[in-house]
Amino acid sequence: MAKTELSKSEYVMFLKHPAWLWLKKHDKKKLPEPDANLQAMFDAGNLFETYAETRFPGLKRVGFSNYDEYLSMPVRSEKAIQDGAKQISQARFVADFGEDAITCIVDVIERVDEKTFDLFEIKSSTSVKPEHIEDLAFQTVVLEKAGYTVRNISVIYCNNQYVRSGEIDLLKLSGIQEVTDRVRARIEQTNRAILAAFQTIGLEEMPDPTPRRAKMGAFREWLEIFAALQPNDDPYSIYKLCRPVPEQLGQLEDLHITSLKDIPEDFELSKKQQWQVEAVKLGEPLVKPDKIGDFIESLEYPLYFLDYETLSSVVPPFDGLKPYQQLPFQYSLHIIEKHGGELQHTEFLHTLDTDPVPELLLQLQKDIGSKGTVLVWYEGFEKSCNDLMGRLQPEYADFLTNVNARVVDLMLPFDKGYYIDKDFCGSASIKKVLPVLAPELSYGDMDIQEGASAQRLWMQAVYEDVHSEAEVFKIMENLRKYCQLDTYAMVRIFEFLQEFHSPKSSELVQASLF
Repeated sequence: MAKTELSKSEYVMFLKHPAWLWLKKHDKKKLPEPDANLQAMFDAGNLFETYAETRFPGLKRVGFSNYDEYLSMPVRSEKAIQDGAKQISQARFVADFGEDAITCIVDVIERVDEKTFDLFEIKSSTSVKPEHIEDLAFQTVVLEKAGYTVRNISVIYCNNQYVRSGEIDLLKLSGIQEVTDRVRARIEQTNRAILAAFQTIGLEEMPDPTPRRAKMGAFREWLEIFAALQPNDDPYSIYKLCRPVPEQLGQLEDLHITSLKDIPEDFELSKKQQWQVEAVKLGEPLVKPDKIGDFIESLEYPLYFLDYETLSSVVPPFDGLKPYQQLPFQYSLHIIEKHGGELQHTEFLHTLDTDPVPELLLQLQKDIGSKGTVLVWYEGFEKSCNDLMGRLQPEYADFLTNVNARVVDLMLPFDKGYYIDKDFCGSASIKKVLPVLAPELSYGDMDIQEGASAQRLWMQAVYEDVHSEAEVFKIMENLRKYCQLDTYAMVRIFEFLQEFHSPKSSELVQASLF
């Protein structure tokens, strides 16, 4: 009988939720495939790993590119050790664990003597996280059960304080932190957890998938998987409670409450959860007309509806940038000059593999006057983009400071509870608000439906050269449509709110969206 094998990634699945591991081993089709955006995150991690590996100039890489090569990795890894390689990356080890086997692929091991190694884990995150310790504890168990000794254990992470100036400084791009003591303190618990993981694999039925059992920061991720496991997904079930914590859902389950409408009044909820539950129970929106009216009254014409799309990379593409900083490459701007005035639109989209900021700011300064409210959705993002661009292009600093001083967040009436609909699902996201207030508008039919895809596709089209000329042209057209819908959506939501301020005001003349 073949041994059951537990990999490092499967072990981490178990730690996040036992049902996750069981599904991986018994019903994998129920787990979501990585989408293009998640794959882009993996690719970013691989890119950072390539840079971090330069810390080891004598590195011998084992690795694999297909399943047959994966199967041969333990033999090839052992050969690299026998051949005297001082530093080895992407080596795979397998060890017996009772009647079963455990396996892992290490990022880097560095030889101390014939059977002793230092172990390094490369992570594209900007700090050492608890899950990294669990990951390394599993690797340590595998290596030591395979007959090796692990001396020092370290995490190499992305240094988000590094500012690019000229060529990438490979050492400064990454940081390193020794975590040997923290990992050693988890070894005994890791052995027990591995045993429990094998017991979970051996179960005939999936363990209880309740989200209350999710750990290691996987609660929200597991909630999405859990929802997909439900045959009749109730849009108002307790699992749709906004920003829940495991303890809340556990308490509701223990009370045998399944619907938001049945949550008792004395149950402890956050303010936004209370609004959501009240809207579900009432069956109609919660509205504070006076507050909405005051909000509309505070706006000053001309009105500018602004939205940025941004690039971001673990490796800063331009001087002055840090890893993962968001830098605008595109904006959409809808303009209403006066009350009841005609709706105008202008935009900018950078299409070259050069710094987009100088040309973007040159046009933005022409498009936005020095007076009038600048409406955005989630002001922290647009303001931070303006602050960054002001630092990168000091000649525009005063202009951008002026823009930020005029920014008003159109999300505020929904975030503050002035208008709450049960179908917002407790969220003030424009992706939740728009379908309720303007159901004829939809992101669902668009090739680009959210910002992560916009960023990924633009980076691929402009910097990574992975698309044909025709594909790049199509991507650029889709980017224009997506960003334009973001600002047009704000216009429509503004029109909706405006009715609470002046119901008899004349309608805006709506320009054709596309």
